Amino acid sequence: MSIRSSLSRRRFLQRAAAVSAAPWIVPHSVFGRNGSAPSERIRLGFIGMGKQSQYHLRWFLDQDDVQVLAVCDVDTTRRDDARAKVDAKYENSDCAAYNDDRELIARDDIDAVVICTPDHWHAITILEACKAGKDIYCEKPLTLTIHEAKACIDAVKAHDIVFQTGSQQRSSPEFRQACEVVRNGMIGDIKRVLVDVGGPSHWCDLGEEPLEPGLDWDRWLGPAPERPYNEVLSPRGVHDHYPNWRSFREYSGGGMTDWGAHHFDIAQWGLGMDHSGPSEVILPDDPSADRGVTFLYPGGIEVIHGPGGGVTFIGTEGEVFVNRGQWRTTPESLKDADIPADGVHLYDSPGHQRDWLNCIRERRQPICDVEVGARSVTVCHLGNLAYWHRRPLRWDPSSWSFLDDTDPALLDIDRRAPYLLPTL
Repeated sequence: MSIRSSLSRRRFLQRAAAVSAAPWIVPHSVFGRNGSAPSERIRLGFIGMGKQSQYHLRWFLDQDDVQVLAVCDVDTTRRDDARAKVDAKYENSDCAAYNDDRELIARDDIDAVVICTPDHWHAITILEACKAGKDIYCEKPLTLTIHEAKACIDAVKAHDIVFQTGSQQRSSPEFRQACEVVRNGMIGDIKRVLVDVGGPSHWCDLGEEPLEPGLDWDRWLGPAPERPYNEVLSPRGVHDHYPNWRSFREYSGGGMTDWGAHHFDIAQWGLGMDHSGPSEVILPDDPSADRGVTFLYPGGIEVIHGPGGGVTFIGTEGEVFVNRGQWRTTPESLKDADIPADGVHLYDSPGHQRDWLNCIRERRQPICDVEVGARSVTVCHLGNLAYWHRRPLRWDPSSWSFLDDTDPALLDIDRRAPYLLPTL
């Protein structure tokens, strides 16, 4: 059964059969705490059970309209720990635990998946889930490469997937309110945007450590080059920190994509660029710098990877600064100004995960859909490419291609067999 079409013939027949066979008195235990029947719950599978996934698992387990059926991780301890938490939550639960995400995705009784793998696995898992018709919540940054970002957009649209990118700042009121002030021209014409995030990643240079039993190291590496195990990349067991694979190019884009997928995403939102992006990437004066790249947007707007903390929009008549839990305006009076009824009113999310669940039921795209995530991470990728290759770039966001530069290494990577990018 799939939640994707509540009026489907399959669901209708299931309901009819259940009614004809059911006793007159139904035990309360078969319903959720709010009275929702199991047949009305969105059935989830979790792929990747690290720190961020543990946070999501706790949240989803507390929702009456959700049932977690399966978990997946290449580490036995994390996998078994997650399964135990699911079984402890539900009466008569028998949560399945997988090492290979393809087995979880292949299950017909799973409606949607939550993907919290390392970044270099995102695109492969997204495409496999799309082909299986699963709705998707995937952590940011959405992909490892620009080619993967475009492939994810195409797959989600082709298979009618409800997709939420985990750039959850869009569901926080301070970011929405700040962007509404900007979008309604209350600080005049935007001239510059300062985005304060970390720098690019670098090639992995970690030494070899003994590989403990219980971890499928080859599958953790997946499409990345073969290399010896090191605990920095995949700490054994259940851990309460974010592993530092984010610092290495084989697996992620460093602070540029990690926090960039949050703050550049807000810059895109404030500029109304959710379906577009910059046209040029300009290097800083210091050729060895890992900050200072400037993205040139339509109208001559400069988005600068630089200082300031959070995101600062600078206009001809004022400024807006926003970061988690805080935002302010210059002049101060703008913060309390009303948005006109006919002005720009941005998506008011009920919460990032809840928004996704609501959209699954209503079959519409949530606040941070696949193109939002893909466009925002592409800005981060463009910055990293400029730093890594030490050259300016000209980009056409409408065709997803570079102008005057055909180097294939700018768009994608080589993947290690058999962990190749699925075709649609």
